[in-house]
Amino acid sequence: MKEAMLYERSDNQKVKCHLCNHYCTILKGKRGTCGVRENRDGTLYSLVYGKVIATHIDPIEKKPLFHFMPGSRSYSIATVGCNFHCNHCQNYDISQYPKEHGGIIPGRDMTIGQIVSEAEKTRCESISYTYTEPTIFFELAYETSKLAKERGIKNVFVSNGYTSPEATRLIAPYLDGNNIDLKSFSDEHYKKVCGAKLQPVLDTIRLMKESGVWVEVTTLIIPTYNDSEDELRKIAAFINSVDASIPWHVTQFYPTYKLLDQPRTPIKTLRRAREIGVEEGLRYVYEGNVPGEGGENTYCYRCGELLIQRYGFFINKNIIKNSRCPRCDAVIDGVGM
Repeated sequence: MKEAMLYERSDNQKVKCHLCNHYCTILKGKRGTCGVRENRDGTLYSLVYGKVIATHIDPIEKKPLFHFMPGSRSYSIATVGCNFHCNHCQNYDISQYPKEHGGIIPGRDMTIGQIVSEAEKTRCESISYTYTEPTIFFELAYETSKLAKERGIKNVFVSNGYTSPEATRLIAPYLDGNNIDLKSFSDEHYKKVCGAKLQPVLDTIRLMKESGVWVEVTTLIIPTYNDSEDELRKIAAFINSVDASIPWHVTQFYPTYKLLDQPRTPIKTLRRAREIGVEEGLRYVYEGNVPGEGGENTYCYRCGELLIQRYGFFINKNIIKNSRCPRCDAVIDGVGM
């Protein structure tokens, strides 16, 4: 347990959390929406500091980040808890654990030094704060990312984009990459499916990019929920308004958790989404969760040359040299390309 960052005290031992865009007002003895920040006698504490529920060595492509150190490995960590309650969460067993188990906070004790050392021992070029929303274990991520940066290890968030502007500005100098979910372009969808709002996510995408963090965006396409051409076009147009070089991952949904009434996303829907992204001016659009269909490959946006051939999270071929297309010399956007 550690005193939280980014909160203010108010009357009657209430506190207001400034960590994410819920801006929870938390009464004495209560927790915020995330379920892992608790007001104890007017002081807000993080209950998950140093309580790591998952550690894995992942290909960076799994995040998914396709234009960030391609082919490298990332030491991935998470704690329990989340500030969303998505009906289709793939990691609900850890993201919703405190809410579904009477507030219990499980996890293995790990110091920031141990996390960074494990990344070094396993020859990972980055640490990813992932699986659940990293904003809710901000204190751990912030301190770890500072130490990792000192030791030459990059830092990555895989996020729902609900990080507050205050927290975004604080973490950005130590954050190298961020894959942000843009789940829909509908406030109603965010409210009904996730328990959140759309605009703060759009603001975070823009602010992260403006702050110098490499950003990629993922949209899980759910049949009948967010798969209309109009909505997909709005998402693509927004991304382009921020920066045409932001890769957009359009990903296949499969039934899970509480959202079991829809089938997997048809591949033709993903293909059409990819076409829409290109039509709207995006340089890089990828199809996710459908390995072997060709939608995971990187092509030169100028001449169309196949640059990186992927199968799932693995690279079969990469002909990019010094971040340039060998055929037409176009600069291929990203980090460590």
